[in-house]
Amino acid sequence: MGKAYFRVYEGLNDYLPRERRKRDFSFHLKASTTVRDAASSLLIPPEKIELVLINGESVFFDSIIKNGDRVSFYPRFEFFDVSSLKKFNGTN
Repeated sequence: MGKAYFRVYEGLNDYLPRERRKRDFSFHLKASTTVRDAASSLLIPPEKIELVLINGESVFFDSIIKNGDRVSFYPRFEFFDVSSLKKFNGTN
């Protein structure tokens, strides 16, 4: 249990309430909250997420978010190839 800090980029902001868009916000964690759990709780479809960073490191969707972590969600990139940076292929 605890809280993490999130930042959501570009078109993924459309899924958030206005007060959370384009800024850092805190999110209260339940025990063993995964990246996928957090995305779903924030109503962001996981299939729309291309890259997830926790504390600046690329992670898998099943990675556990810990108290104090900084989590960033990035959408699918149209002009920038991030395949060498990401840990998952959009399904795991």
